Amino acid sequence: MFWVRIDNRLVHGQIIESWLPFTDARNIVVANDELASDELRQQIMSIAIPLGVDISFVKVDAIGAYLVGRKLTDKDVLVLFSSCLDARRAFDAGLGFGKLNLGNLHYGPGKKQVCQHVALSKEDESCLSFLQGKGVHLDYRCIPSDPVEIS
Repeated sequence: MFWVRIDNRLVHGQIIESWLPFTDARNIVVANDELASDELRQQIMSIAIPLGVDISFVKVDAIGAYLVGRKLTDKDVLVLFSSCLDARRAFDAGLGFGKLNLGNLHYGPGKKQVCQHVALSKEDESCLSFLQGKGVHLDYRCIPSDPVEIS
């Protein structure tokens, strides 16, 4: 299963304890420009990853080529973005996905709370509207056992 998730926390307990077993992912790919060039933060995040699961950190615009180059497009992969804009950038750069899980986007100034765990800015809403217009189904939930809050 190829699973794409937006979670501004990126790698954390819910990912390890809930999403990895749900997706059967053996590969986590974190697509984040800042993290892709920060080896210390990569090492810190990697500590939590269970044995048998590989983690990679790539720039957002390079994720499609990265997955194809490593023949991961048909494998059990969990792709993590920290923002709606990054997911849209990856989609525009050729990463094809039909479903997008919105797991956690913190509330902040200028954001509207749309469900318990997701607050969206106007820019976020625009990105998600674009993706929906391209046929991407949006899945709003923190963990797999939660009901989808917005469809």
